[in-house]
Amino acid sequence: MCRKTTYYRFIDVGIPYIEQILVMKSTLSLGMLVMSLWWSEQTVAQTFFVSPTGKDNNPGTAALPLASLAGARDRIRQSRSVGPVKEAVRVVVKDGRYFITDPILFSAQDSGTEVFPVVYTAEKGAKPVFYGGKELKGFEKVDDQLWRVFIPEVAQGKWQFEQLYVNGRRAVRARFPNTGFYKPRAVKEMVITQGPGRVADTAVQKISLYPDQFALLKTLGTEDLKTAVLTFYHKWDNTRKKILKFSVEDTAVYITGKGMKSWNPLNKQTLFTVENVKAGLDTGGEWYLEKEGYLYYKPLPGESIETTVAYAPVVEQFMILKGSSSAGIKNIQFENLSFRVAGYTMPASGNEPMQAAAFVEATVMLDYTANVQFINCEIAHTGSNAIWFRKACANGKIQQCYFHDLGAGAVKIGEIGLTGTQAEITTRITVDNNIMRSGGFVFPCAVALVIFNASDNILTHNEIADFRYSGISAGWSWGYGPSVAKRNKIEFNHIHHLGWGVLSDMGGVYTLGKSEGTSVSNNVIHHIYAETYGGWGLYTDEGSTGIAMENNLVYACKSSAFHQHYGQDNTIRNNIFYNQIRAQLEASRIEPHVGFRFSRNVVSFFRGDLTASRWDSFNLQADSNLYWDSRGKEIMIRKKTFAQWQQEGKDVHSLIADPKFVNADKLDFRMKNKQAVSQIGFKPFDYSKAGVYGSKSWRNLARFNPVLSREFDALVDALEKQPNKK
Repeated sequence: MCRKTTYYRFIDVGIPYIEQILVMKSTLSLGMLVMSLWWSEQTVAQTFFVSPTGKDNNPGTAALPLASLAGARDRIRQSRSVGPVKEAVRVVVKDGRYFITDPILFSAQDSGTEVFPVVYTAEKGAKPVFYGGKELKGFEKVDDQLWRVFIPEVAQGKWQFEQLYVNGRRAVRARFPNTGFYKPRAVKEMVITQGPGRVADTAVQKISLYPDQFALLKTLGTEDLKTAVLTFYHKWDNTRKKILKFSVEDTAVYITGKGMKSWNPLNKQTLFTVENVKAGLDTGGEWYLEKEGYLYYKPLPGESIETTVAYAPVVEQFMILKGSSSAGIKNIQFENLSFRVAGYTMPASGNEPMQAAAFVEATVMLDYTANVQFINCEIAHTGSNAIWFRKACANGKIQQCYFHDLGAGAVKIGEIGLTGTQAEITTRITVDNNIMRSGGFVFPCAVALVIFNASDNILTHNEIADFRYSGISAGWSWGYGPSVAKRNKIEFNHIHHLGWGVLSDMGGVYTLGKSEGTSVSNNVIHHIYAETYGGWGLYTDEGSTGIAMENNLVYACKSSAFHQHYGQDNTIRNNIFYNQIRAQLEASRIEPHVGFRFSRNVVSFFRGDLTASRWDSFNLQADSNLYWDSRGKEIMIRKKTFAQWQQEGKDVHSLIADPKFVNADKLDFRMKNKQAVSQIGFKPFDYSKAGVYGSKSWRNLARFNPVLSREFDALVDALEKQPNKK
């Protein structure tokens, strides 16, 4: 018989436990409350134990535990073969390291019920970690600056990997240049097969090289040229390709695959790197894997061969939860578990460009699920995304999870295309109080947190930083065509230090398509820096419609705090926009309808212009705003004086006045000019509530690394000082 243990379960209505108790106190008599708690204490659970020292043919008791989550899943299936579910199930995971050699698969038969859920959780006080890789042991010194380890499975052709994690961080696959990027001298395309679409089915691109680039590639051996990966950074996309041919006569390399997209081709402004070349193994923290079986590693200062711990991935996914239209997966919860080390292997044809790295899967994939939750979990050191609630998922939750060192993004919600019925649209996924930090290392164009075709989702109180593209993206329909991305709630998030000057056309919050009922409010967004154009705080892109953006604090972005490409009937209200670099406000495509209404905003700055692009001629409604340039310059709307602007019926009741921030240098944006603030109808909001909440340790973990902050500032200063800055 399995040991019974008490299982406390409270009905989850999307509010913290303590608040639930307060609500219960206010609505129930004391006797009813006591009875409710007594009932909860009587709800018992069937319990299975998992331990690194266990065996999967054990019964799963505390004395004879199982060895893996897959073993626990199978034991639960076996226990259910004798009858229907009549009690909750807990899988208690003991402390230690566990190794996943294949993704753990869950199907409908692994479901719980609303009354009797299945919970996989760490033992109290334990911090179990599941590794999707192998530890590499037996490093030896080639010399003091180079180590190596022999891996028999690689030499036998049984194992290849493209990521390596050393001493808790991602090592860099040997590359040129070590810092920064190359640019092509020219790019020319030769179409082989056009096909019916706008993009050619097959084409070859000739990448002409500058003399220093050509000289470098000419020194590479045959093996380096065969294994090298070229990663191109072009606007909002990346292209990753092997070298088809290196031509000494043409001083060029050739790549092949799909034709280039005319709206975002490779060109002489494109950035690129050369990766996975042994000749590039010249800097601490780099590595290279030979097909003969030796892995070479250049240690960082202070690293010791005796204490170094290195992992290489053997799986790309930790878990796959896949139900069906007739049998979904329901009522499973994962708590207090860590999943680390997963890979991504580039196909032989390379990676074609795709906005937001849309088709790249995640280490945890979900389809046809309901009430599946991840609470206080960690996913780190991946080759792809962390979690994807993809098709027909409902009422899922990701709360207080830590996602870091990611190959792509953290969380994806919804399908790329709409292939099912209305009932199969993903909806009501809550992503609350999570830390999403450092990603895009394999796919820089990935978004930290993205909603594709999905509705009624809640994205709140997340800490998002250190990605190379947008922080949050919502909607996946360009223009005014049909869209299901409605009523999404994007609120109280802290989004910052994005872009790093490598991609463009990006925003802290980026939206697409008809999104009626969507709220983007109470977020704090800052330090967004694009390579060329873009780097906006709030960005309503193609067809964004029916979105309310209010009570946001946006500062220190490259291009502007708010930019609308084109859209309809959006509301930009009661925001604080402070001191962006190039301009404060932008709007682009002029349309016959009203694009947005801009009111009760405070816009204060001492660098750049107030407006850019076509703000002066855009079809917008603006009134009751406060504008202030602390340099004492006249407020201009492009080339129009403010008086001329008002004569056109814009900003008639707006003010030019100093809001008198308490201390903007220390990010205290409380305003002492009460009269002006009151006159425009601005309502103060508490921007300190953005970001994570909870214990001091959790809030401390969310604090951004000051070293990275200084690196970001130094990068921006250097790029802004360039004479040809873009």
